Amino acid sequence: MKKKIVLPRYKDALGQMGEQIKLARKRRKLTTIQVAERADIARSTLNLIEKGDPSVAMGAYFNVLRVLGLQDDFLKLAADDTFGRKLQDLELL
Repeated sequence: MKKKIVLPRYKDALGQMGEQIKLARKRRKLTTIQVAERADIARSTLNLIEKGDPSVAMGAYFNVLRVLGLQDDFLKLAADDTFGRKLQDLELL
């Protein structure tokens, strides 16, 4: 498998996301075993998600968010595409 290359500042963002997922799990008083079983992933995969590992599939992240009741947050990804809309507007001129 090819190693994923992520720039340091983006790696930090993934780390923050992982920490937020971990805190959401703890606020719900769920163990890593419970979340992993409900998300149908290995506990080691959940540990990687909570560290913000870029090698974990997006579907695994989604399943964990679903277990935590945060699946709607997934829809916020790229929802506010300001730069893309500006580019689109330039094409309209």
